[in-house]
Amino acid sequence: MANIEINLIENRKPVPATDELGFGVHFSDHMLVMDYNLDQGWHGARIEPYGPIQIDPSMMALHYGQAIFEGMKAFRASDGNINLFRARDHFNRFNNSARRVCIPELDVEELLTGLKKLLEIDQQWVPSEHGTALYIRPFIFATDQFLGVRPSHTYKLMIILSPVGAYYAEGFNPVKIMVEDEYVRAVRGGIGAIKTPGNYAASLLAAVKAQKKGFTQVLWLDALELKWLEEVGTMNIMVKIGDEVITPPLNGSILPGITRDSTIKILQNWNIPLIEKQISINEVMQAGSDGTLKEMFGTGTAAIISPVGSIHYKEDNVIINSGNVGELSQKLFEEITAIQYGSKDDTYNWIDTIDVV
Repeated sequence: MANIEINLIENRKPVPATDELGFGVHFSDHMLVMDYNLDQGWHGARIEPYGPIQIDPSMMALHYGQAIFEGMKAFRASDGNINLFRARDHFNRFNNSARRVCIPELDVEELLTGLKKLLEIDQQWVPSEHGTALYIRPFIFATDQFLGVRPSHTYKLMIILSPVGAYYAEGFNPVKIMVEDEYVRAVRGGIGAIKTPGNYAASLLAAVKAQKKGFTQVLWLDALELKWLEEVGTMNIMVKIGDEVITPPLNGSILPGITRDSTIKILQNWNIPLIEKQISINEVMQAGSDGTLKEMFGTGTAAIISPVGSIHYKEDNVIINSGNVGELSQKLFEEITAIQYGSKDDTYNWIDTIDVV
C-alpha cells in the first residue's frame, strides 16, 4: 500500500458528543477500500468518503455467506496521540478467518499501513474521554455475480471507523447471563473459531430469548454434550474458583480472543494461577452454591472486561460476589485500559502509536 489513492470528502460530518456515542451507531467520514481478482490479486487501495455501495443482487456473499470481519480499537492517549491496540494480532486473526472460508489473505503490514493512514485522516473521530474509543471494523465479502456454490473469484475489503462508548448499557457493572441449554453456537471443525457472519447469525435467536427474560448475554455450552463452558455471546469467558482462574481451551469451536490472550499474559505476569481446561456448567453452579466461585468475567474487544454478577441455568440462579465487581475483574480492566490509553508503559509491545499533527 505504498500508493494509496486518497479522495477526501468535501463537507465533513459533525463528530457526535460523548453522550451520543452508543456503540456502532456513528461512522467517520472516510473508509479504506481494496479489491481482489485472480489476475491482479489485492489491488486498488484507496481511501474514499464513507457511503453506500452498489452491489449486484446475485453477489455471492449474499447467497453463500463467504465473508469475514474483524473488530479492534484505537484510543486517544493521555498525550493526545492515538494508540492502536494489538492491530497486527487482529489482522493475523483476520487472515486465519480468510483461510477457513477460502478468501485470499492480505499482507498484514500493508493493511496496517493503510489503517494508519485512514486514522490520520479521520483522527478527529477518535474520542478523548476515558471509556470511549474508536472501533475499527475491517471486513471482506465475495463479489462474484454468480449463483453456484464455490469460492468467489473476486472480493472487496473495506475498513470503517466508529466512535464508541460502553458496549453494554450497564457500563463496567456486572451483567446477568443465561446458560443456553437448547440451541448450540458451534461445533469443533466448524466456523466457531473465526469471525464470519454466519457464526454470529447462529447466536441471535438464543440472545433474543435471553434478553426477553432480562439477561444481558448467553453463555454457550459445547454442541455435543451441552455440558462444557465455551464462550459468552460476544466474549470469551473466565471463572475464578478459589485462587485459580479457569478458561475453556481453544478447541476449534471457540474464538481465539485477542483480549483473552491479553488477559492470560497479564495473569501469568502477575503469577496468578491460570489454567486452560474444560469446565462443566455443573462444576460452576456447584462452586457458586458452595461459595468457591469468587468471580466470573468475559473478555472481548468491545467490553474489554465484563464482570458477571449472576448466572442462570435451568431453574437455578447463582449470584457471584454478591453481584458486585470482583477485585480481579477490576484490576484487569484497569491494567488493560491503562495500557490502551497510554497511562501505563506498554511492556508487552501491544501498542502502535499514531502521532497527531
